[in-house]
Amino acid sequence: MTISERIFERLKQLNMTQREFAEKAGIQQSTISEWKKNKTNPSSDKILAICKALDVSPEWLLSGVDPAENRGKNQQYYTVELSTDSGILVTEFNQLEKSQRDRILGYVAAFTAMNKDKK
Repeated sequence: MTISERIFERLKQLNMTQREFAEKAGIQQSTISEWKKNKTNPSSDKILAICKALDVSPEWLLSGVDPAENRGKNQQYYTVELSTDSGILVTEFNQLEKSQRDRILGYVAAFTAMNKDKK
């Protein structure tokens, strides 16, 4: 789903007209009409105004992912310095094709299993 499709889906959920949305967001109706025709997407300077008017997060508007859905799911993240071995590994890994990444993950699983057997 595109950004503009999410906007109009949210307008339906809120029972909000394009005119009301335009007034609330401070955006010209003609601009919103262009989005509806999928001729353009909102420019970055309008994202926060759109989010405020529609009561959604920028993450949801841009990606369709609702950060509230992930709260409380005990997700863990790593932060690595890009210039370290780990950072270089992650950067290079992400540039590979999926089949290549899957193969590397298989190697990692095999090495991990071998290390467990040694203990």
